[in-house]
Amino acid sequence: MYVKKPRLLTPGPTPLYPPAARAMAGADMHHRTGEFIEVYRSVIAGLRYFMGTENGIALFAASGTGAMEAAVSNLFSAGDKAIVCTAGKFGERWLRIAQAFGLDTVVIEKPYGESVKPEQVAQALAGNAGVQGVFIQATESSTGVSHDVEAIGKIVAATDAILVVDAITGLGTSVLEIDAWGLDVVIGGSQKAVMIPPGLAYCSVSEKALQRAAAASNPYFYFDLRKHIAAGVEGDSPWTPAASLILGLGEVLRFVREIGREKLIANAQLLARAARGAAQALGLELFVRDAIPAGAVTAIRPPAGIDSGEIVKRYKSDFAAIVANGQGSMKGRVFRYAHLGYFDFHDLFATVAELELILHDLGRPVEFGTGVRAAQAVYLAAQAADRTEAPR
Repeated sequence: MYVKKPRLLTPGPTPLYPPAARAMAGADMHHRTGEFIEVYRSVIAGLRYFMGTENGIALFAASGTGAMEAAVSNLFSAGDKAIVCTAGKFGERWLRIAQAFGLDTVVIEKPYGESVKPEQVAQALAGNAGVQGVFIQATESSTGVSHDVEAIGKIVAATDAILVVDAITGLGTSVLEIDAWGLDVVIGGSQKAVMIPPGLAYCSVSEKALQRAAAASNPYFYFDLRKHIAAGVEGDSPWTPAASLILGLGEVLRFVREIGREKLIANAQLLARAARGAAQALGLELFVRDAIPAGAVTAIRPPAGIDSGEIVKRYKSDFAAIVANGQGSMKGRVFRYAHLGYFDFHDLFATVAELELILHDLGRPVEFGTGVRAAQAVYLAAQAADRTEAPR
């Protein structure tokens, strides 16, 4: 009770991969030397593996929102018609960026906790001539919901429009077959499943999207997709790169290759299933409704009469753990655990056990161990499956 180790349990930033943290200490390397060029080139190749694509990769010193803005500024002109799918705070961000660059937006809006359906996108495309693009999240981290980007990608791929996917929390936590599904732009950020601090944004860009860039007329300078993609192939950056973060990212991407990107995704999905099971075993309601639950984050409603902010506060005061409150209109109505990147069952078991103690302290009846047992059951089932599948 007297020693409390701070722990990040939020959808971003997330726990750091220790070798990456050590590598970032070597940031006195000059970014125009041959040594750094080799690091940068390997990072671009590693991102292509991590994302699972043959498309070009652009890497920016920015938050993920920088890559979102780059997609709009580089690929569209003012007055272009675009469909914006919104079912949470980050869908709303797509809308604000699109409007800032003068796009003519057709909005498909769903309540928080739900997802935009593929048939809604198909109907919007059929009912609006000349749509140039569709914007969506792979995972809406404000609600713990994933969209069916596979089905939506195949619908959009059959048209002249391009599909732009904010996968900042979706990458490394959900299966995204970028090339096979026709996902033209897919955006990631460094403080998520790649286990380093905020400050890097990256995106894959299809040939279909790059052809659109040649005709687009919105202004940009720093966020030049084609310039970043071309320079990255040569192990270079058009502007001064975030050297420390790139050194750290190189270590993470080596780790991802060692374990396999499929296993990184499976880890998040398994922890998500255990987190949902633990919450429900404790009599708590999940926020997700009529939608695919996310692998990156689980959103949970607090017991009736308790503000979720009180649970968030108790995690910090009692255990030095940081969990996320709801955002915007959901503040006080939902708390969120993340389980992406450098996060394992040890972390989850402790998180659930702490929740039982917090609920008890808040006057809610709790049978201690109920949530933990539910999480353990998921672990044991996965362990048994691994042993069955292991080669003899």
